[in-house]
Amino acid sequence: MDKIINIDSEILGGTPVFSGTRVPIKNLFDYLEAGENIEAFLNDFEGVKKFQVLSVLKVSEKLVETSSTLLYENSAR
Repeated sequence: MDKIINIDSEILGGTPVFSGTRVPIKNLFDYLEAGENIEAFLNDFEGVKKFQVLSVLKVSEKLVETSSTLLYENSAR
């Protein structure tokens, strides 16, 4: 399987980026939060591959699912 995310202190100070690029993962979430779609993101960041975006979203979904108890406890405060 290809590496999806790269974290390297030499690239943007260790900010998580899409592997093979200098595009921060956060940029994807900023686009989605602003109402943009995946295609717009891919058009603006040509080095990022669609499978990388879909993989990051899938990992994020799993993190939310497995962290639901922790998220619930924090929201109840």
